[in-house]
This record gives sequence, C-alpha cells and structure tokens, in this order.
Amino acid sequence: MPNYHEEYDVIICGGGTSGVAAAIAAARIGANTLLVERMGALGGQLSVSGPPGFAFAHLFNPCGEQDAAGIVEEIHRRLLEEGHALPHLKPAIRLRAGYTFSYIDPDWFNLVIFDMMEENKVNLLLHTLVVDVMKEGNRVTGIVVENADGRREIKGKIVVDCTGEGDIASRAGAPYEIVSQEEIQPQSLAFTADGVDWKELLAYIHTNPDQFTYFELTLPEMTKEEIEEVRKEAEKYYGSVTDVTQLGEIMGFYKLRDHGLETGEWHQYAGVGFFLTPREGGHIQAHFQHSAQVPGIMPTDAWSLSKGEAECRKQIQIAWRFFKKYVPGFKNAYITRICPEMRIREGRRIMGDYKLTRDDVAEGRKFRDVIGKSHFKAGAHHAANSNTIVLTNKCAPKDGGSHDIPYRCLVPLGVENLLVAGKMISTDRDAYQRYVQQTMITGQAAGAAAALCAKHGVSPRMLEQDVSELQRILKNQGAVLDGTH
Repeated sequence: MPNYHEEYDVIICGGGTSGVAAAIAAARIGANTLLVERMGALGGQLSVSGPPGFAFAHLFNPCGEQDAAGIVEEIHRRLLEEGHALPHLKPAIRLRAGYTFSYIDPDWFNLVIFDMMEENKVNLLLHTLVVDVMKEGNRVTGIVVENADGRREIKGKIVVDCTGEGDIASRAGAPYEIVSQEEIQPQSLAFTADGVDWKELLAYIHTNPDQFTYFELTLPEMTKEEIEEVRKEAEKYYGSVTDVTQLGEIMGFYKLRDHGLETGEWHQYAGVGFFLTPREGGHIQAHFQHSAQVPGIMPTDAWSLSKGEAECRKQIQIAWRFFKKYVPGFKNAYITRICPEMRIREGRRIMGDYKLTRDDVAEGRKFRDVIGKSHFKAGAHHAANSNTIVLTNKCAPKDGGSHDIPYRCLVPLGVENLLVAGKMISTDRDAYQRYVQQTMITGQAAGAAAALCAKHGVSPRMLEQDVSELQRILKNQGAVLDGTH
C-alpha cells in the first residue's frame, strides 16, 4: 500500500491525457510511479472537460502516414476491439488535409484508463491538489499536496508536471510565457446530446451542401484554384454522404446561424456546429465543443475562471434552444452530459532547453532528440466569434509531412529533476502542442524519460546528452520517431 513517506522514482502531477500516458510509460520501465490528480477521474480533456467528440483526430499526416501512435494507438485499438471505438476514418477529402478522425467512447476511455493504471502498477493519489514543490537549491526533490488528510510532503526522484497549465513548473521557478487577457484564446465548456434524427439532418445537409465549412479540408499553402477545387469537392461530398461518421465534424449552418444572430437567438461567441461521439452498438451522439466559449479568461486567475464557467453555462442554454428550434434532426434531441469544467485552450508555456517554433512546424524540421511527431497546423487559433477559428497566419509542415518534437522541449530552464508534458511544453504560441494526440505523445516521452533518469541517477538535462536509450524504449512502446515525410 503506498504511503506519504515513501520516496517514489517518478511523481506525475496531473492525471489528464499527458499524465496518464506518462504514468503508463514510466511504470512499464519499472519505475515506482505515483500519479496525483485533483479530481476523482482520469483523462482530463478526453474524458472530463472535453472534447470527447474530437477524440483521437490528426493521427495521419496528409501523406497518409501515421505519425501519432504509441499509447494513443494502443488505447484506440483496445477500445476498438471491445466495441467502444470506430475504426480510423480516413475519407480522401479529409486525409488530404491530415484531418482524420479515430473516434472513441470517452466514458469507456475513462474506465479503461483505470484498468491500465492497475495493470501497470501505477500508484494513484486522487482527490489531491499539488500545491508546491520541495527543493534543494534549484533541484526539485518532491511535491507538497493538500487533500482530505491535510497538507503533506511526498519525495520523488523525478517530478513530471502534467497539470496542463504548468502550475507546478511555475511554482518550481521555471520561466514561462503566456499571452495577455486580450489575446488569449477563448476557454470552452463542452456538452453532449442524444436523440438526434440523423436521417433528417443528413437530408438537410444533402440539400444545403453550401452551408457547411470546408476550410479544415484545405492546407495553408494551397492556391486559390486548389481551394476552390476543395470547395467544390466538399459540396459534392456534403451532398452525397450517407454515413454521418464520415463527416467528422459538422460545422456551418450559415443561414440558420445568421438568422439566429439577427433575432438574438444565437450568441456572438461561436459558430454553429458539433462533433460526434460513438457509443456501444454503433450509436452516435452529437458533441458540442465550440458552442460555449468565453474570451478573456485567464487560467492563472481563479476569479476569471469562475466568470468563464458561469458565462459558458448561459451560452449552452442559448445554443441548445437554437438547435432545438432551428436545426433539422434536433427537435426531439436532449442533452445527456455537460462537462463539469471548462476546457482550457490556452495557458502557460513553460520555457525549456529548446523552444519549438512556427518555422520548425512549417519546415517539417527533424531533430536528433526526437521523441514524437505531429503534423498539426501552426498558428491555428480559436476566436470568440461566429467563425470560431482564426483563418490567417496558419502553416502546415511542408510536403504534407510531419515535424519532430524534440526532447529538450520537455526540460524546463532553471530547474533540475523536473520535466513537463502536455500543452505547456516549450514552444512559441503558434507551435502550441495542445491537442489530445500531441499531449499524449509528450506525456509518454516525459514518463519514459523520468523513469530512465531515476534508474540511472541522472537529471533530465543530463539525459539530453544521449537520448538513444529513450528513443529505443519509445519505439518499443509503439511511438513513431522516424519514417515520415
């Protein structure tokens, strides 16, 4: 039975998507691993705060190469075999843009991830908030927690910050960047609905194919002629698709949206649309991750967060009344779930020994200390307006390929014995690595690196000198480190 006085090899702060991947990876190497989470559930943005409907998207680059695998692929395969996921959906029109979907049931993910913690002998400390770190000089030696037992100290050889917002790394003294309240992307609150008449909705889509977005089916470097070709193909696709899961996301409803804005029945902070969530037996639900989003909410300010939570719930009511009244197929639909807290799109980025940049993404840059890959566009920011996405200043890796994520992005400046993973790794704003697959890739790498550091008695910064063993282990765990454009 674990206890507060035990010294752990690896302590992971935060049980979201990066934290659970880190815990699995560390434990599989043999590290005595403790995962500390403030809630009673694991999975973060995938099972708690949304977006469940987004699931494992962007696993394949525009060349059709899978660049996100490892624990991500393992979980998808496991849920698929158990009937709680859909196969990788790669219609040609989506694959060309590297925007494919690999749907999983978020609630079964929540259950399976607990199974995986037990299978890998990860020690869990839930309902516990990490409030500080223990240090000797600039070296982190453990964490300070508060829970029903009071305030306690727990020693650890290596600590991994997977809190999403870099709370622990910042308390440890690591430098960070965060944009201003005026610039920050809107934070959002997701909800899920059932009872949708998909036949009625598809009939509307077939007769109104020009009312839906197609920009996510394009790449930033496309010419006007190529974009127009995609638009025509998209309208043809919307006009004929018979399986709603092939649509991935359903965003637009332009005439309905504009009417709602005129009458005051739709709010000004988001476009109209939703993603999908699979359930047992092939049942599909609608998942709304953009319909309630608030600008100017700072994740470093609890008063600001409180304001955002209240405003999002007002917007959900507006959005749902609109869908019930105007969107075909939603007349008899009903909300089944409102996520318990906002999904934080943007917060701190902890500065590390390397800072991944927009140019690195655009060039599809490769690094000697690669620990994972991504092809997600840089500069794609959300905005609290009726378009939802800012369409300017985006770029994608050249030639339809992928860029490397270097290990040095996980090693914070100014602090020893600490690693970071998830969306707060060291990048500039445009290269932000915040999506589910990216957070699990960096989580897996940070967990494995922490275990190796504990095993060999070296610091994460010392490990930078030779990452070959780390890379070999990650490959053995299924990670993709090479072989892509």
